[in-house]
Amino acid sequence: MIIKPLGNRILIKKTIIEEKTKSGIVLPDTVKKEQPTIGEVVAVGDGEKVNAIKEKERIIYSKYAGTEIENGGEILILLNMDDVLAKIEEKK
Repeated sequence: MIIKPLGNRILIKKTIIEEKTKSGIVLPDTVKKEQPTIGEVVAVGDGEKVNAIKEKERIIYSKYAGTEIENGGEILILLNMDDVLAKIEEKK
């Protein structure tokens, strides 16, 4: 299914970071305290506020923001642009 955000909304793919113990055991999501609120933009709506965000950019968003959607085994989050806190840019 193709999901196209409307207005000032964006669709992101949540970034999952694997955590390991010192001995190399990977911790499952149920044991971790919190997942980071970082995601990669998959689609952008047509509102005026979303002009600052482009597809494939990484962002930081508010902790309890958005609506989770499962699509083809991936967990996507539909966010309002007001819940986006920052863009992540790589150092050059």
